Amino acid sequence: MAVAWLSLGSNVAPEHHLRAGVAALREAFGTVEVSPVYRSAAVGFEGDPFLNAAARIETALDPVALDARLHAIEDAHGRRRDVPRFSSRSLDIDLLLYDDRVLRGPGHLELPRPDLAGQAFVLGPMVDLAPGLVHPTLGRTLAALWAEMGGHDRLQRIDLVL
Repeated sequence: MAVAWLSLGSNVAPEHHLRAGVAALREAFGTVEVSPVYRSAAVGFEGDPFLNAAARIETALDPVALDARLHAIEDAHGRRRDVPRFSSRSLDIDLLLYDDRVLRGPGHLELPRPDLAGQAFVLGPMVDLAPGLVHPTLGRTLAALWAEMGGHDRLQRIDLVL
C-alpha cells in the first residue's frame, strides 16, 4: 500500500462539499486522516473564500489510477470542468504526494504537485498532518518550507470537523 497526500478545497457550499468529499474518500479508501480546515481567499480569480484541508490515505492504486478516482469523486460532487481553471468549485481534490514518487505526466499529473511548496492554502494544512515529511525534490521538511513561506497570515483556521 502506498501513502498518498491530498489537498481538498471548496468555495461552493464548502462545508457540505468538504464533508461529502471526505465521506467519499472514506468509502473508497477506508481510514482517512484529515487536517484542520482553513479559510483562505480565492487565488487567481475574484470569488468567495475557499475552505481547505489536507488528507492522508493509503491505496493500492497507482498514481494515475488514483488521480482518475479523485476526479471521479470530484465529478460526483458537482465539479465542473467546462469553466476556467481558476474559478469557483464545489470540490477540488488534488494528489500532492504519492510516497516519495517523482512523476511528470501523463497529462497534467505531476508529483510532487507544484502547489504543495507554492501555495499557503495547500502547504499549511499539510504541515498540520506531517510537519516532518520531507519534500521529495526539495529535500526539506514541510515545516521548514512553511516557515520560509510565511503564509500563516493568509489562512484562518475554522472549527469544522470533517
